[in-house]
Amino acid sequence: MRARLVVSLLGLVLVAGGAPATASPGVPGDQPLPGYTISNPPLAPEVVNGKPTRVLQGVHEHSAYVVEVPAQWNGRLAMWAHGYRGTGTVLTVDPPSYGLRTRMLSQGYAWAASSYYGNGYDVRAGVLATHDLAKHFGRLVAKPEQVLIAGVSMGGHVIGRSLEQFPGFYDGALPMCGVLGDHELFDFFLDYQVTAQALSGIGSYPVAADYLTTVVPRIQEELGLTGLVPGGPDTVTPEGARFRATVVDRSGGPRPGATPAFAYWKDFLFGLASPPADGLPLAFDPGRLATNLGTRYQPAELNRAVQRVAPRDWRSRLSPALTEIPRITGRPGVPVLSLHGLGDLFVPFSMEQEYRTDVARHGQSKWLVQRAIRTVDHCEFSPAEVGTAWDDLVKWTGRGAKPAGDAVGDRSTVAAPAFGCRFTDRAAYTGPGTRKLFSPCP
Repeated sequence: MRARLVVSLLGLVLVAGGAPATASPGVPGDQPLPGYTISNPPLAPEVVNGKPTRVLQGVHEHSAYVVEVPAQWNGRLAMWAHGYRGTGTVLTVDPPSYGLRTRMLSQGYAWAASSYYGNGYDVRAGVLATHDLAKHFGRLVAKPEQVLIAGVSMGGHVIGRSLEQFPGFYDGALPMCGVLGDHELFDFFLDYQVTAQALSGIGSYPVAADYLTTVVPRIQEELGLTGLVPGGPDTVTPEGARFRATVVDRSGGPRPGATPAFAYWKDFLFGLASPPADGLPLAFDPGRLATNLGTRYQPAELNRAVQRVAPRDWRSRLSPALTEIPRITGRPGVPVLSLHGLGDLFVPFSMEQEYRTDVARHGQSKWLVQRAIRTVDHCEFSPAEVGTAWDDLVKWTGRGAKPAGDAVGDRSTVAAPAFGCRFTDRAAYTGPGTRKLFSPCP
């Protein structure tokens, strides 16, 4: 019966689905959409080889943009896809981070970045606005010989879908801390709430308005999480230890840094739960896609206790269309080199494993290289880690050999004490951040 329901719903999606137009009647493309304003202050040009770059800024298809071209342009373009901006009404643009702006320009690359035409978790806006800007670059400057795309967090979701939405348009990609597992991100957030409730014996789903102020403190007290901090005493109860093990399993499996990462992220993840929001666009209510109907938890007895939740929006969950939160099928077709923090639980390491599985299912593993970095915070990379990845991608897309990566799908390899050391910047261990939550690499 469930299979017939899914097929019926999918048929409805295929008939009624499809991305609505982004244009708003009466609003010219050089203006933001109603309800939004733009903040795009002048960006000072860089000096490359003694010559200033050319900076172009404006609004195209309701999105603010910045374009920068070095005096000795090599004819190639790098697009930058930014991450989640929240639900505010101001559209902003930022240049490539981690020192990539300077590195790209010094190598002769031009770069371009869009604000997207809307905020929220709107991947469709990112996919369309980035593609539109790349085409607009051809009118502003010249048609590029090659287009690469890099980005972070939600920008990784933008990248993964962009490669499939516009096959052949991009020549390579560098997603970092990216949501390459698409809907499974929101499944993980759901898992966190319902498994904590099941193990504490305090059920509260869907969550109510007082969930964070009244229910979560009781859950944390029952599981021994209240005073838990990274590197401090292990205060968890036996049920709290089971909860931690479940979170580790669902976020990528046992791996270096998993225990302090859980302590680091535990409060934040509870804070991601919110009551159902009827009437809001999907980009502002992504939780309605989440489900655990097919999830199998460890330890196995948890499967009998945990509450099962169906998506509140089956149509968007099953749609193959470019929705605000679209599917990534795993057909990149071009070189993809990704970076991900081992202890990141905002966009967990499992996103890489989900993408690897999808890519392998479609016989495209030759296009994918993945690297694990021994950090806990979200998108916590050093310029050396990102710069090396960028350089390796450039060589690969220039018909060089496929670069090395980590076996992120082999759980025994991932669980090894030194996993993630191969591509982690040793020099960054002594600096600020979360790297000291890991033992030093040999």
